[in-house]
Amino acid sequence: MKKTVATLAIAGVGLSVTIAAPPVGATAEPAAAVAWAPCTGKLEGLECAKISVPLDHSRPSGEKINLALSRKKHTVPDDRYQGILLLNPGGPGASGISAPKWFGGSVAEKASAAYDLIGFDPRGAGRSEPRLTCGSGYDSPVRPDYVPAGTDDERSWLARAAGFSARCGKAFGGLLAHMTTVDSARDLDSIRAALGQDKLSFFGYSWGTYLGATYATLFPSRVKRLVLDSVVRPSGVWYDDNLDQDRAFDARAKDFFAWVARYDSVYHLGGTGSAVEKKYYEIRGKLKTAPVAKEVGPDELDDTYLVGGYTNSVWHYLAMGLSRYEAGDIDYLATLYGGLAANADDSSHALYLATSCTDAGWPRSWAKWHHDNHASHAVAPFMTWGNAWFNAPCLSWPARSAEALPISGRGLPPVLLFQATKDAATPYDGGVEMHRLLPSSRLVVEAGGGNHGISLNGNTCLDGYLAAYLADGSLPASRPGPDATCAPPADPVPPAVRANARMAEPLPDVRVRL
Repeated sequence: MKKTVATLAIAGVGLSVTIAAPPVGATAEPAAAVAWAPCTGKLEGLECAKISVPLDHSRPSGEKINLALSRKKHTVPDDRYQGILLLNPGGPGASGISAPKWFGGSVAEKASAAYDLIGFDPRGAGRSEPRLTCGSGYDSPVRPDYVPAGTDDERSWLARAAGFSARCGKAFGGLLAHMTTVDSARDLDSIRAALGQDKLSFFGYSWGTYLGATYATLFPSRVKRLVLDSVVRPSGVWYDDNLDQDRAFDARAKDFFAWVARYDSVYHLGGTGSAVEKKYYEIRGKLKTAPVAKEVGPDELDDTYLVGGYTNSVWHYLAMGLSRYEAGDIDYLATLYGGLAANADDSSHALYLATSCTDAGWPRSWAKWHHDNHASHAVAPFMTWGNAWFNAPCLSWPARSAEALPISGRGLPPVLLFQATKDAATPYDGGVEMHRLLPSSRLVVEAGGGNHGISLNGNTCLDGYLAAYLADGSLPASRPGPDATCAPPADPVPPAVRANARMAEPLPDVRVRL
């Protein structure tokens, strides 16, 4: 799945490695007592620690790697303590070390106080050791246009992708064979054991939903509560899910263009969605020959505006970027790119690929990719080729792909699912499929909502269901289709339309769940 600043992608071929997996339900080795200490900097108020886990869980006495953890301890009396709640923001590979702060000020904050809230950086990510980064420059601007004009352009991108894969293999060959979602799920069980708990609760967004479902499939008797928000479709992992995503992002981009047209008096980009869309592609074409600040070409524009498919909180700023460009203030596009889409290094992309390329098999023939992506681009041009090249290193990834784990709900306690009907990153069918695979689940839908990662983002209806579930396991009654629905938040209103607001507001601190 294509990611942005916080980035997404998917899948796998490569090295011949045979790994004997531990049997389902195998118990993680108990660890020495976890040494918690006060966190510093942006994590102030939390406790931090590191634990060692096996690189290869089938060889528990072999090489170890370190996972970085954070904790916000429960504040209720011990007789009301509900255990540990592990939190994951998605990815694959996104840092979750700050996650215990999610609940602050929300409707669910009181219910969360009964848990030790545990954040963690997955293997290879953030403060965990080793940190995976390949130093490839694959995502450095200005890149060749994502949209190939012909076979030569495709060959050029394929060569770039193969170079990225080769550099990752050279830097971290031993680690790459142990980066699947199953590996990370077994890490969760190591965290549970290290913290001395018989069971864990888990709350995950995006890829975190697949991680949580994988853990629940492997260790159903060790799950107390399970919350999955913005759900990955398990049967599409990962090649088909990306094609689904292409179409969903294109539809969400059209929602954005229509919103801009509604405020043509503010942005002056056209009075219809199709007119604004045409203007976007005109500007994209100009950037191919004249990048802004030697940094924003057509690909970088696409990456920046992709963020609007995750959250409409940035729509005003994205519209302002196009409007200012048309008025001659072209540098604001560089400001947007730097604030929303630029990556300091390739770590997030490498981590994404390390899991996605090995979770399940990808088509090995470029002919298949060529056919499918040309067909997708014909109906969904907004991100199809950007997504294809983001994932193309999986064609030559230097670690063998595993068989996708069939997700099962057998033996699980009640489970809570959240899904928006117009979510682009994890389209709606993912929530429906997971609901079917987990018979004890209830699906709460934000009808008409298009943001990604919808709970704990201000929708009190959704957060009310979350609070009730965390408090005592309560779920809405089962009924055909979604078990409960909530209205989405209203679309944003441009500052210039609001009384006493300034057009040139600073960029928000956007929290995008991957």
